[in-house]
Amino acid sequence: MSDGWDVSAKAWIASQGADGDFSRKHVLDAPMLARVHAASPNALLDLGCGEGRFSRKLAPHIDRVVGIDPTEALIAQANAQGGAEYQIASAENLPFANQSFDMTVSYLSLIDIPDIPTALQECHRVLRSGGRLLVANLNPWTTASQAHGYPEMKPDGTTTLIMDRYLDCFPSWAEWSGIRIQNWHRPLSFYMQAMLSAGFQLVHFDEPRAIGGARSETYNRAPYLHLMEWQRL
Repeated sequence: MSDGWDVSAKAWIASQGADGDFSRKHVLDAPMLARVHAASPNALLDLGCGEGRFSRKLAPHIDRVVGIDPTEALIAQANAQGGAEYQIASAENLPFANQSFDMTVSYLSLIDIPDIPTALQECHRVLRSGGRLLVANLNPWTTASQAHGYPEMKPDGTTTLIMDRYLDCFPSWAEWSGIRIQNWHRPLSFYMQAMLSAGFQLVHFDEPRAIGGARSETYNRAPYLHLMEWQRL
């Protein structure tokens, strides 16, 4: 069964443009770039790079940036714009030798990966000793609400989400701006335990504020994104 990415690729590319959507431009890009620059990797893997926007941001500062994604149309767009190396590949079967990279970045891609334990084992395998795995992800209370639709705006400007089955793991469909893709809900404990089991140690956690953009005030009242940085033991 399709996860919707092949059909949604064109709309996704249009939605991102050069600067990305609100979550990327106003919440995640700055702290993600800061963590990458602090780590100073020589070789970085962008796991689920999509159309390559973040890989292109990283490439001027790193000797080697490689982006992988299983969606052919997204990799074709990434290759057309250049700026880094790109390959069609899945996170669960990385086509790289052991200890090939100093850092792996998963920028809002864990929610798209069906087999997280295998993907994390692969990340651990291709990272060098002491290498870092930098993750940006949706807060699980958001993905636990996704199956019940998007927030309903009330007359006073507040919204309500229905959170259900938080401790379960399950797929659901997200739809916006002509995009319809399958995401995975997993509780935070699932991700934490999977990282620990794969041989990683947590070294950084943050829930960054939005800076700029018309939605920043609303976002900062109920943020739905977080960062985690893990070190390969």
